[in-house]
Amino acid sequence: MTLDIKTIETLVEIITREVLLAMVEQEEKDKNPQGATCVVEVANGVKVKTCFDNAGHVVSAGAERLTSTVGVIPEDRSLASMIDHTLLKPDATSDKIAQLCFEARKYHFASVCVNPTHVKLCADLLRDSDVKVCTVIGFPLGATSPEVKAFETRNALENGATEIDMVINIGALKAGETELVARDIRGVVEVAHAANALVKVIIETALLTDEEKVVACLLAKEAGADFVKTSTGFSGGGATVHDVELMRRTVGPALGVKASGGIHTHEEAEAMVAAGATRIGASAGVKIIQAAPANEKTAVSTATRGY
Repeated sequence: MTLDIKTIETLVEIITREVLLAMVEQEEKDKNPQGATCVVEVANGVKVKTCFDNAGHVVSAGAERLTSTVGVIPEDRSLASMIDHTLLKPDATSDKIAQLCFEARKYHFASVCVNPTHVKLCADLLRDSDVKVCTVIGFPLGATSPEVKAFETRNALENGATEIDMVINIGALKAGETELVARDIRGVVEVAHAANALVKVIIETALLTDEEKVVACLLAKEAGADFVKTSTGFSGGGATVHDVELMRRTVGPALGVKASGGIHTHEEAEAMVAAGATRIGASAGVKIIQAAPANEKTAVSTATRGY
């Protein structure tokens, strides 16, 4: 069997990642806190080590610079089913939220993404549909305490949310307080996963250096998150191809990557998918799908007949 260059490169990246992880884990196994289970992740020349006690709580976390770049790009998926149809404006009314849900049902988007106050309405409107209800926690600053984020998550789940997009403690990350960031994420993950809900961790790429982005992604992965997400859209910058590629290389194929903020056209959305995104957060979901090539529009039209 003859392998093409892209397949060979992908295999080399996977092997490199696994070998480097094995080497680092061997070096670290004797340094674990007593009674703790530790996980080591390496990506883009950064190593992050997070240790958990028997109850699954973070007891320590740290990061240091190494020398490796590895990662895998995911397979293509239908664009409509990758879009989180989003309305997070503070002046959003119930009528606008209802319209958002109508559009999400019609186009079979992955979810609607709304502020917590609208979760119950969306859950009622989307009952018996294939559209999930996503909400945001610690939004948009990420500066609330871990306890508040956990409570906010529990409340959202009780109201019908099935996906949680949480904002990390950005200031703590930039100050090198990785243990706080890890506990912050882990607290939300524990509550959400107990209810079989997904967690997407917003790292706010516009405010971070590339090394900080890598650390944030690895902390999210080790804390058990399901996705890492680029942006809130409220901090002066949104998703870029560079950041999505970096995040995908960092987390490898195991986690989802959500590109969010500033994605307004079909071409921009496709560029994010090509870079490694498996979800797109956009308020322009309908516009993006309506601008799709004719064969994609036909597929969407067929899927929405009888709505």
